[in-house]
Amino acid sequence: MTTEISTFINIKEPRWDQGTFMGRAKHFFTVTDPRNVLLTNEQLENANKVISDYRQGVMSPGLTEDELWRAKYIFDSAFHPDTGEKMILIGRMSAQVPMNMTITGCMMTFYRTTPAVVLWQWINQSFNAIVNYTNRSGDAPLSVNQLGTAYVSATTGAVATALGLNALTKHISPLVGRLVPFAAVAAANCINIPLMRQRELKHGIPITDENDNRLGESTTAAKQAISQVVVSRILMASPGMAIPPFLMNTLEKKAFLKKFPWMSAPIQVVLVGFCLVFATPLCCALFPQKSSMSVSRLEPDLQEKIRVSHPGVERIYFNKGL
Repeated sequence: MTTEISTFINIKEPRWDQGTFMGRAKHFFTVTDPRNVLLTNEQLENANKVISDYRQGVMSPGLTEDELWRAKYIFDSAFHPDTGEKMILIGRMSAQVPMNMTITGCMMTFYRTTPAVVLWQWINQSFNAIVNYTNRSGDAPLSVNQLGTAYVSATTGAVATALGLNALTKHISPLVGRLVPFAAVAAANCINIPLMRQRELKHGIPITDENDNRLGESTTAAKQAISQVVVSRILMASPGMAIPPFLMNTLEKKAFLKKFPWMSAPIQVVLVGFCLVFATPLCCALFPQKSSMSVSRLEPDLQEKIRVSHPGVERIYFNKGL
């Protein structure tokens, strides 16, 4: 027998305590689940309807609490938290594992020639640009010119970094050469993410009080948000780009890969994928999605505005993006 669920479940927040790393990890294991990529538009729209109706106090007949939370996580995996828009499929965090395992595996297999480095770094940074734009913080749109400038700057900077590092490692051990793609990706993330989210650095991101009342836009909050995302993304890439090179360096000396060298890329893709299944949610969980900071750390004019309009507010909150 199914009991009627409460109308007081707070589905604005994740199911698990976001004040702890374990709670955030459980949340992101659900949101980044690669199986969410296979959901149909009908399933996504149904989840959207369930969540929208519940927020208005309307519940589908027979809806259980587990079904409500399932709808909530389908909704979170596909719809932007600030704009409510359906996100581009390959830009969703649930697409991170299948997309990154393929791109990263190929980057680490085809790293010896300049054309291969340029091709796969360009593909990787194009994908990253889509992810960074899709998971930006705030609800203000980027113009086509801003988006184009950010994309060209980010991909050019990343490819140049990869080529520069490749040139420096021509005369060192093959193992170190295998780690060049990781160094390039780490450096490129420091370029790509701020450039694709440059509007936030110029104009700020929305900040709210604990009750979600909007207080303004802050560039200081934007800097903290983007810094946290850069750290998370670099660490997210670390296991998949640092562990397989050591394994592949050993495997390629064995008879099997000498006999079937074409198996190198598929094996590398699988190894990277295994690492990413765990690294993606765990690194997303390093910092709370709904970050916060003291009002005293904000820009002086914004501090003054908040003290006048909301004198009791001591801490502000914002979506850091992913």
